[in-house]
Amino acid sequence: MLFPVIRNNNRNNWLDTAFNDFFETDWMPRTASTAPAVNVKESEKAFTMEVAAPGLKKEYCKVNINNEGNLVVKIEHKAEHEDKQPEAEQFHYVRREFSYTNYEQTYILPDEVDKEHISAKVEDGVLTVELPKLAPEPEKKMDRVIEIG
Repeated sequence: MLFPVIRNNNRNNWLDTAFNDFFETDWMPRTASTAPAVNVKESEKAFTMEVAAPGLKKEYCKVNINNEGNLVVKIEHKAEHEDKQPEAEQFHYVRREFSYTNYEQTYILPDEVDKEHISAKVEDGVLTVELPKLAPEPEKKMDRVIEIG
């Protein structure tokens, strides 16, 4: 179970409901239109988070654990453009939306995530963050004699 608000109209799925209830908070709203798409997969051994953004490169990304133990994902890219067109081809932008990208999201991690072994990579415009789960602790045996007083 991980990450911020996920909306799903199918509330019959208990996993989706538990997932949303754990991470859905008023103080951590999901940004709307400019946020990249995020997938979260869970296996027996790990959670895998995939953040998709066209043209995403390793140098644009920062992933860290903050002082509160939360995962922080930052993506920042500012493209500097110089207009070096011949005078006959000079133009100006009426609307320009894709020259600067800035995304930052903080994710509350479940207690079962091994924060010491989180890894990340960028490949084909997708930032993949691998969040391994802690090994389950073995059950303690409680075999002892109770003295009757």
